Amino acid sequence: MPSDASEAFAEDPRLQYGLTETRTAWCRSGAQSIAPHPVANPEALPPVTPADLSIPERREATDGSDIVTAEVPTSQPAPAEAEAAALAQPPATPAAQPQAAGEIAAPAEARAVKLGVAAFAAAILLLLVAYLAVVVPSRWFPSAPAQSWGARDVSLTRGSGELDGSVLVLDPAPQGGTSLISLNTDIRSTDYRAVAWRLSKVPEQADVRMYWRSDYAPSRMNSAPVTVAAGQVLPVDVSAEPSWLGRITGLGLAIRTPAPTRVLFYGVTVKPMGAIEILRDRFAEWLSFETWSGTSLNSITGGAAVQDLPLPLLLAAGAALAALVSYVLLRRAHMLVALPLAIAAIFVGAWFVADLRWTFNLARQTLATREQYAGKDWHDKHLAAEDGPVFAFIEQVRAKLPAARARVFVVSDQHYLRDRAAYHLYPYNVYFEPYRDVLPPSTALHPGDFLIVYLRRGIQYDPSAQRLRFPDGATIGAELLMVEPGAAAFAIK
Repeated sequence: MPSDASEAFAEDPRLQYGLTETRTAWCRSGAQSIAPHPVANPEALPPVTPADLSIPERREATDGSDIVTAEVPTSQPAPAEAEAAALAQPPATPAAQPQAAGEIAAPAEARAVKLGVAAFAAAILLLLVAYLAVVVPSRWFPSAPAQSWGARDVSLTRGSGELDGSVLVLDPAPQGGTSLISLNTDIRSTDYRAVAWRLSKVPEQADVRMYWRSDYAPSRMNSAPVTVAAGQVLPVDVSAEPSWLGRITGLGLAIRTPAPTRVLFYGVTVKPMGAIEILRDRFAEWLSFETWSGTSLNSITGGAAVQDLPLPLLLAAGAALAALVSYVLLRRAHMLVALPLAIAAIFVGAWFVADLRWTFNLARQTLATREQYAGKDWHDKHLAAEDGPVFAFIEQVRAKLPAARARVFVVSDQHYLRDRAAYHLYPYNVYFEPYRDVLPPSTALHPGDFLIVYLRRGIQYDPSAQRLRFPDGATIGAELLMVEPGAAAFAIK
């Protein structure tokens, strides 16, 4: 006969809905189903209470063993309740879409840019270390400091000049004349590897030599040639000179100019040529003031006219090395798609350094131009220009030329001087050779023509006979109109 639990089961439809008669056990090692067992006598079963029909909680083993859950008879929710529960749950979040091929995430972009900048900086540093490893003659950090002497510490033993503040201005020596600057020293030859003379306005054709005397051979005068570049002299490397021995007791510098020229002397420095000093010299070359010239419109050197390590070359080599390093690192990180960003960052970095130096030089040029031309009229501006001496001489020549448009021949050793002299002589009929240093044939000169000679060797004039003599031996009659050191004007007879 039915028990009280059977009556409760019959009266409650929720207990009838979805009642199962099996129990299944699962474990991590596999699933095992427990087959149902028929009940012979249902009335002999113990009474069922509502607590026996509740859903058991999920239990997990605390000792790390397999987790076992059991499904017990339970009831399914009613359709209305199931629909309400489904509406109460939050909507599912859609899965992230994969990035298209070639698309770079924002963090990858920033990483590639930082990698390019860091690689460029590291490449420049590595190249500088490699450069020092090649050029440092002995110890990287020598104990002897550099020693300098100014214009007031030297003697002008040959030639003439005067002090203008801290600058020794050498007077123009006669053609082929020599000016000799000397000073007494007491330095060890093993401590110093280079001698740097600071001069300006030295002609390219000048013959410059350095002299020194040591206690190893006091009666012997030693010498070495000095290279002239862009109006200055390059440092003399004495590390390989066999006579640079003992204690150096005196230094000298001889300057022989092909034509009378005013040379400026600022001082001399002996250097041990350590790593820090070499880097300081290279930075001084890169930041050296580069004045405007006839080629500034098309090219710029990037500092001193002559550099042991040109800044553009260093930047180009650093950019190439940084691009190679970026390629290797990005390939290992499977980020080659970001390589263009790294290369762009390297290019911008190199361009920024070069442009920063150019901007610094431009600011200095602006100040120099203002000081050179501000407040002057057209005549004084011509006198203050680079070709001011040529302009001043041609102005005197024009005063002696006839008003008629006569033929005027201009000769000079330097094409720049020929060009500028011809320019200032217009609108006369000016003849000159813009590229070659050649003289017009003596047969091409006729009476009534004029010949302007400006810093040109090989032409001789006999005042008593009033005849010009050319290098090939030909002579022609001429009257001397005016003469200045290195320049003269003749009227052909």
